[in-house]
Amino acid sequence: MEKIDLNLPDANVIYFPQFYDFKRASMMFESLLNETDWQQDDIKVFGKTYKQPRLTALFAENEKSYSYSNITMIPKTFTPLLKQIKNDIEAISNQTFTTVLLNFYRDGNDSNGWHSDDEKELGENPAIASLSLGAARWFHLKHKTEKQQKTKIELPHGSLLLMQGSTQQYWKHQLAKTARNVGPRINLTFRLIK
Repeated sequence: MEKIDLNLPDANVIYFPQFYDFKRASMMFESLLNETDWQQDDIKVFGKTYKQPRLTALFAENEKSYSYSNITMIPKTFTPLLKQIKNDIEAISNQTFTTVLLNFYRDGNDSNGWHSDDEKELGENPAIASLSLGAARWFHLKHKTEKQQKTKIELPHGSLLLMQGSTQQYWKHQLAKTARNVGPRINLTFRLIK
């Protein structure tokens, strides 16, 4: 399996362009799209309340909630498909994950702004495994202090991005809106919540 190190300073980001083949990734996409109880939470930005520009769902093998942007999500139990994906990712990453946050980007208007996955329940130097299914989208990374350090990578159907080590401490990432006519995308971000 092809494995690419993005070689970013103060980070450990590994990219697998084809973690799952097209057929398997397509089957997973259809199952997750149709069998997930998606929710759309409200977020507060500068005192104003907006609908979050994507749909989400949280699954875990424990009852630990996950909080970000003043949203607290209570997990549902892992489905057999999510458990299988978790096992596949754990096998290649040598990491252990308890929780997966699913993001459903319906079209190019859905997005996720600049942030780091550095919430306290994730602990220090968390590993985040991000599986992309559906339409390819550009994933942007920028260093928090060294402004010239930035990069972007297109994440196609079936690809996996593994962010570990000090990545969340020194880098932010986003999935920007796009005016291009892009189809729906489901992103699964696996994490460890003790």
